[in-house]
Amino acid sequence: MTTRTEKQEDSMSTATTPTRAPHSDVPTGHKEDRVGAGLFDPRQLVKSLPDAFRKLDPRVMIKSPVMFVVLVGSVLTTVFSFKDPGDWFGWTISAWLWLTVVFANLAEAVAEGRGKAQADTLRKAKTDTVARRLVGDTEERVPGTELRVGDLVVCEAGDVIPGDGDVVEGVASVDESAITGESAPVIRESGGDRSAVTGGTKVLSDRIVIKITTKPGETFIDRMINLVEGAARQKTPNEIALNILLASLTIVFLLACATLPPFADYAGTQLTMVVLIALLVCLIPTTIGALLSAIGIAGMDRLVQRNVLAMSGRAVEAAGDVSTLLLDKTGTITLGNRQAAEFVPVGDTTEADVADAAQLSSLADETPEGRSIVVLAKEKYGLRERHQDELFGAEWIEFTAQTRMSGVDVDGRKIRKGATASVISWVEEQGGTVAEDADEIADRISEAGGTPLLVAVDDEQGARVLGVIHLKDVVKDGMRERFEELRRMGIRTVMITGDNPLTAKAIAEEAGVDDFLAEATPEDKMALIKREQAGGKLVAMTGDGTNDAPALAQADVGVAMNTGTSAAKEAGNMVDLDSNPTKLIEIVEIGKQLLITRGALTTFSIANDVAKYFAIIPALFAAVYPGLNKLDIMGLASPDSAILSAVIFNALIIIALVPLSLKGVRYRPVSADRMLRRNLTIYGLGGLIAPFIGIKLIDLLISLIPGIG
Repeated sequence: MTTRTEKQEDSMSTATTPTRAPHSDVPTGHKEDRVGAGLFDPRQLVKSLPDAFRKLDPRVMIKSPVMFVVLVGSVLTTVFSFKDPGDWFGWTISAWLWLTVVFANLAEAVAEGRGKAQADTLRKAKTDTVARRLVGDTEERVPGTELRVGDLVVCEAGDVIPGDGDVVEGVASVDESAITGESAPVIRESGGDRSAVTGGTKVLSDRIVIKITTKPGETFIDRMINLVEGAARQKTPNEIALNILLASLTIVFLLACATLPPFADYAGTQLTMVVLIALLVCLIPTTIGALLSAIGIAGMDRLVQRNVLAMSGRAVEAAGDVSTLLLDKTGTITLGNRQAAEFVPVGDTTEADVADAAQLSSLADETPEGRSIVVLAKEKYGLRERHQDELFGAEWIEFTAQTRMSGVDVDGRKIRKGATASVISWVEEQGGTVAEDADEIADRISEAGGTPLLVAVDDEQGARVLGVIHLKDVVKDGMRERFEELRRMGIRTVMITGDNPLTAKAIAEEAGVDDFLAEATPEDKMALIKREQAGGKLVAMTGDGTNDAPALAQADVGVAMNTGTSAAKEAGNMVDLDSNPTKLIEIVEIGKQLLITRGALTTFSIANDVAKYFAIIPALFAAVYPGLNKLDIMGLASPDSAILSAVIFNALIIIALVPLSLKGVRYRPVSADRMLRRNLTIYGLGGLIAPFIGIKLIDLLISLIPGIG
């Protein structure tokens, strides 16, 4: 029994130090209001337009095969128009093809511009500071840019931290608002999992010694700036595969268009080069080709808005395919601080007696557990809140890891509260006895997932156990519903905890997770991740300590807490700047939203192209093949009007879909087959219908222009 209770009550050994204000757990989804301008904010469009024109560089355009073909087509139609300056049709087609390319670039530029707004904020935190470098026992002042990995620097209140590193001596309050947007300071101290500091943040109190862990130019802020600006964004595997598919379709349609002139000659009609290029541009999947890059950038930007930095687009994409989620119990599923739930008397003792003794013994206990005992005694049993200075002559017994008890000696009584085994030993040392039901009550509380603390007294009646305090690890509100959502998404949740199996099972059942790993060691976490991956599953997990680094590196999506060690942040492929472990659930949803948005717009684009066939092919060949008139569903005014209407619609639909590509298709936790049916209904059917309506309306407007209709 001693071994079991020691494991259950380990958290009595240290007081919990809050590292962030209570409101830091609130999701930061509204951050986009302060990060960047909206899509159609004139200032954002003006800033993005020059970038859109700069992207016309063929060396940039060739990265998107579909839009590169449109660019080449724009150049060729312009050349042919110069050969026949009086051909209004050629000039009009050329103008709209150029607008198609510019609109595509503008979509990407606007997406990148939203990231640059965040980068501008980060640059304000990146200052050229003077560092106080330690050389032996002396300090020397050097520019922060001269610091090297392994250098030791001193920072005191008011100093700006000159580079990324770990605190190796001291403890201090640090202002990280320039990076996280969170106004509440955080605690950074040596020797724990909250030792990492970031260059550009400011020390508010005390003195710390920092060991530099990164080179100048490779700091956390430098990497963030590059990533949010898109400078370091690599195409993801799915994005590369989709690009290959789009390039293949482009080649197919290119070959198809190349075979049309012989058919036209045979039929006795003529197709000009301008018409063939317009036909090609309308038939290839320009819509998704134009928006593909913007969708990827916007996915990373949505993470930035929630204060999550993705080290690669691959990590965001992998989050959308995650099938197993490893979640730490403390601070993620539960509040992290155990709270007193009830006082259970033993023998002939009353609840009021237990509450009174428990409150007295906890007045000097500054741990969250101790404070919760005082509050419960006051609220449930009507005991007024007493203070240490009211009890004259009292001798306070502070909690230590050796005694595992706290208490007070006052008015001839000795009151103790602490771990089951420790309190029983104390009572026996005082010559007292322990009621038989004390052990039974403690066991029952343990089996229910709680932590029992015994309360004992030594007075005129002798030493005895008065009762048991039931400490409960409180599950956060709404967690069961969130796990139910994840289950509908097809994601299996596993709770990771250092608790014994009995406690872990009780918490897991209350929270609603699918499975749990109790008494978990770093090796156990690694083994679990590898087992899941061996079964073809993608695994996501969070961590903040050096001992989490191997598992974070092994996981497909490893989210490191910003409050954690440098080793954890280097091992993960995402960093949560708010250090809120529940953010992992939001990250998975954003990843799925990215994949769904890409799939939905691809479906819309291909369906769009099918509808354009009915606009262009009948217009080109109906005169020589009257049977094609049956396909002329739209009844367009003329061949020229039909082609021009399709080209104009092709350009305008890109700019119309930019808000959707940046905002993302709304994600709902439903099964894959329902999601597929929904996409086909909304974006497949919508992609078929929209061109019929859009092209017909544009044709009606064009036909009103004299000389065209």
